[in-house]
Amino acid sequence: MSDLYAMQRANGDWFALDDHGDFRVPVFHSNDDAMQARAFNGAMLLFRPVMLDDQTIRNLTSSNETNANFWLVDHAAVNLKRGHPIEQARLSALVGKPDAGKGNQQDG
Repeated sequence: MSDLYAMQRANGDWFALDDHGDFRVPVFHSNDDAMQARAFNGAMLLFRPVMLDDQTIRNLTSSNETNANFWLVDHAAVNLKRGHPIEQARLSALVGKPDAGKGNQQDG
């Protein structure tokens, strides 16, 4: 599970949900999962799936605005509330190592 995706607009903005004043960036297990969620969430229509890498994660969490939190969406979940929080360090480890999630990843 090294390929994880978030949704980005052509102008560089990232899709995030308002979580009581904080931003929660949905992260998807595959391009297909991201596209399925997009099809059922009108607010995501101007966004496209982009594979995350360590540099992208650092950029998302080091902006001058409110830091982003990450939300790993359950496989093929149309409802973005179905998932669980994932810490930046864990997310970076997963995208930084090709087989980091194999064998010991728990599905939520």
